[in-house]
Amino acid sequence: MRTIITRQFQQLTDSQMVWDLLVDAYQENEVKAPFFEYALTSSWADKRYLHRNRLWLEEGLPVAFVFYESPVTDIYFCLKKGYEELADELIDYAENGMPGRPEEKTLKLNPKQEALIRAAEKRGYHRAYIEEEYVIDLDQSELNYELPAGFHFVDVQNVDMAELARCTWKGFNHEDKGAFENWTADDPGTTWNPQKAYLGIESSSMAPPPHATHDLNVIIANEQGEYVCFSGMWWVPQNQLAYMEPLCTIPAYRHKGLAAAALSRHYHRMKALGAVCMTGGESPFYKSIGYNRKIQEYGYRKTAFKEG
Repeated sequence: MRTIITRQFQQLTDSQMVWDLLVDAYQENEVKAPFFEYALTSSWADKRYLHRNRLWLEEGLPVAFVFYESPVTDIYFCLKKGYEELADELIDYAENGMPGRPEEKTLKLNPKQEALIRAAEKRGYHRAYIEEEYVIDLDQSELNYELPAGFHFVDVQNVDMAELARCTWKGFNHEDKGAFENWTADDPGTTWNPQKAYLGIESSSMAPPPHATHDLNVIIANEQGEYVCFSGMWWVPQNQLAYMEPLCTIPAYRHKGLAAAALSRHYHRMKALGAVCMTGGESPFYKSIGYNRKIQEYGYRKTAFKEG
């Protein structure tokens, strides 16, 4: 007879455990290990409710995890194969233990999580919407976009951190908050530092993501040396997964082929390392350059429409 115990997530001690579970159970859940870690080490994620995330363990090893990313009312699941009998318990906890009222919550599930879907539907949740994201199977499609004239790839071993932070500031359309050089937070007590943003070090108390592979990032600069395009890459060799996150181009340099060139560089590097799949995003841009497949994620709710 199995003895399963549960306990609340503790950021300082459990992050590696969660990473290992997500890597180990990737095939049956399709929840990518960098997805949670990237949020955990980013300023945009609400950290106030991390203690609500919960682990299920057998003999000290994790077999299930319920967690949020952003917003806190979007609830995600990882359930190890062979432990499907826990599905009802996971859904019950998502409904009653995670932040927000039941009617506010969205259970984020994918087609492979059949036991969790059945458990959610038994409790009155229904599929309110489907989100799709493009990925590329590296052995079935190719990316061979050349870098446009007048631009060059930056040596990531000698990155100008402030320059890269400036690129991400502009590339993610933050200039509506003011120029990077004159940026001040609305909250005078904030510890967020835009010059650390590109590494995910967005608080003075945080360290870079432990599993980030910054040496595989791609940065493109113009002739003056200004960084104008950035694409991050997380390599998960156990899953043969190239997880691209984030990708941005400064507005004045968009529609010039820079993002396609950056992703082509990723494609060749990651295929050589043994990757079989590289992630993209929801934009039709990815299909237009050669991404060949969509993956789905379902939003299950007790109300009829997606909010926000």
